[in-house]
Amino acid sequence: MLKLPAVLTHAAACGFFDTIPKEVLSMPADVVVDASALSQFDSSALAILLECRRQALAARKGFSVQGAPEQLLQLADVYGVATLIPASPPASAAVAA
Repeated sequence: MLKLPAVLTHAAACGFFDTIPKEVLSMPADVVVDASALSQFDSSALAILLECRRQALAARKGFSVQGAPEQLLQLADVYGVATLIPASPPASAAVAA
């Protein structure tokens, strides 16, 4: 699982962006991004998620996001990319199923 930091604005995203390919390739299965820590972000967070998705699909892996803050989902909707960052079920729901 790839965990996003609490702050993911343009300044922080630049350094984080470069680590994505290595992180995605190191995951043995589908790529799940944990966005639950996000508390301060801008559209750069969407760029990071979309790059994670692109890398996951290139590696023939599934992609989903868990714990995305409502404001991030609203931002994704405004930009028209909400369907590209699908939510994964919470870990507790997956265990119960």
